[in-house]
Amino acid sequence: MMKVLLINGSPNKERCTYTALASVARGLTEHGIGTEMHWIGTEPIKPCVSCHACDSTQKCAFGETDGVNELIEKAAQADGIVIGSPVFYAGVNGSLKALLDRVFYAAGSRFAFKPGAAVVSARRAGTTAALEILNKYFLISQMPLVSSLYWPMVHGNTVEEVLQDREGMQVAHQLGANMAWLLKAIAAGRATGVTPSTPDSRERTNFIR
Repeated sequence: MMKVLLINGSPNKERCTYTALASVARGLTEHGIGTEMHWIGTEPIKPCVSCHACDSTQKCAFGETDGVNELIEKAAQADGIVIGSPVFYAGVNGSLKALLDRVFYAAGSRFAFKPGAAVVSARRAGTTAALEILNKYFLISQMPLVSSLYWPMVHGNTVEEVLQDREGMQVAHQLGANMAWLLKAIAAGRATGVTPSTPDSRERTNFIR
């Protein structure tokens, strides 16, 4: 069975962000896709220090102590990835960003062509800015970005309020259903010999003249 990894980037294990991700998970499981929820916890997460030790290992040099390398392996084994974050100061949770910087810098190439999606939770504002930050991890890693009926966001300050955001919950649910469809479409393509096209080498241009 195909499986999608859902990353709960909130310090609150089962509150608003979890509620949104649970709706995504229902959309997946209803269409035959397995799910795993990964909570990043509340312990401090060290930011990337640009040591480049991961260049040869595709693992973070500090990742054994704070779960980064565990998450890398989970993401590499999953067929798709969904990241959920609360909105803090009009952006994503700082701990989640520190974690994602290290995960994707060390091993982003291992996630290529896996569908990715993000969902954010806010009391009121900052959702679109947070979504942009999360989506850029997928876009730089050659991951197809899954869409829904609207931008994937829920509003509310409590679980009860989020559940009242019927449009947001429907969008999250459809996000899961759309990812299930895309996963099956990719699998069907692979079965007939359709494979991704990648360049032989990377071109890098620095904007200095």
